[in-house]
Amino acid sequence: MTSILLAGTIGSQLDAIFADFDYAVFSFMGSIQDQFLTLVAKCLTALGSTIFVSLIAVVGLVFLIFKRTRKVGLALVIAIVIGTLITNIIVKPMFLRVRPYNTLQSDLQYWSWYVGAGMLSESDYCFPSGHTTGATEIAMVLLLCHATSKRKGAKAFCWIFPLAAIGVGASRIYLMVHYATDVLAGFIVGIIAGVVGFLLSSLILKGWSSNEDIQVLMKTNVRPAGILAIILAFCLIYSFSLIHVFKSGGADALRCAYDIEYACQNEAATGHKYPPINGEYYCKLHWSEMYALDNIGK
Repeated sequence: MTSILLAGTIGSQLDAIFADFDYAVFSFMGSIQDQFLTLVAKCLTALGSTIFVSLIAVVGLVFLIFKRTRKVGLALVIAIVIGTLITNIIVKPMFLRVRPYNTLQSDLQYWSWYVGAGMLSESDYCFPSGHTTGATEIAMVLLLCHATSKRKGAKAFCWIFPLAAIGVGASRIYLMVHYATDVLAGFIVGIIAGVVGFLLSSLILKGWSSNEDIQVLMKTNVRPAGILAIILAFCLIYSFSLIHVFKSGGADALRCAYDIEYACQNEAATGHKYPPINGEYYCKLHWSEMYALDNIGK
């Protein structure tokens, strides 16, 4: 196995320490790769995308209106905020672990697996897996809320939620955009965020239950039509996320033009915040660096 290691980062140390383990998992995923499983992996990975998790947080806010869904709504919002802070604000900038399709791009075997899985790309660092964190924190909240519910039948299918989160994590490795260790870390962060979200929501709602003004304001309950609306909202959110997944990646995708330490395969940022530099587009990680280099001496 050959790799490009960016010296001086914790991420590069993880690459070296877990190189054999991570590559062995890639090798297994590559060995089972086929068109059907690639389709399944893309369908699963949509359940952890930024779009999906963000819209679920919005749904959580809506859930606060209704007594029957208030606890799960509050727990979802808290868990997603905690998971996002830990993953994107604290850990990823601390570890600076570069995506495997960048560090292993000179490994012909890995590259063939990456191409075979659709060449998806992201725009940030990879440790821990944000998709896995997002899916796991949501799954933990739903699992705990259903497992502790007194409503008939609530516990019957609660095992589906963690199973879906495991599927999301596996899909990230199968699609070759995350190391196995990224995914394991994502599970840990997601479990912590989900449990804390559930516990904090329980404590907060005890305070709410003693406040008559809040009880009057939020006494609305979910009716059958509301349940149907929840199902429809989930389907729309998932469809939107899935469409984005299938439109992403591929050999013709616009990728970062950075090629100093490695030829970056991250998705290029094209929004108004990231205008082209000398006619070239860069990912969010490299845009600031290239902008600074371009303006030296001006």
